Amino acid sequence: MLWFARDLAVLHERRLIGRGGSIPDNDPATIVEIERRRTELVMAIDDWIVRTIPQHRLGATLHTETIGSVVDRLAEASVRAHHALMTLDANDEILHGAWHHLAELADGYDDLVDEVLAGRRRLPAW
Repeated sequence: MLWFARDLAVLHERRLIGRGGSIPDNDPATIVEIERRRTELVMAIDDWIVRTIPQHRLGATLHTETIGSVVDRLAEASVRAHHALMTLDANDEILHGAWHHLAELADGYDDLVDEVLAGRRRLPAW
């Protein structure tokens, strides 16, 4: 799953800031390809979860997102936070906001995983 998450981050980097700090690739065909590949990776993560983690259907509250979509949002937030770190002043509020957002997403992901494993949450079957 870590490879999928890394690949999502690379795609977000290409889309948001350009690979390696270059300019973003705004070619419509490239954007469509990036979005297609992101969808494939989210589905691959969700497929891995379904095959690996038992789902407790009785009594477990339904979560609104799949793990794949949460990992995709984490990858995007990570790219934004790292880019802010490399380009903004240490006292910049945008920098602190980006890292705060990433930390909140990471905490939410940890909580979700704990609740799914404990059988208190179930994931949507898409």
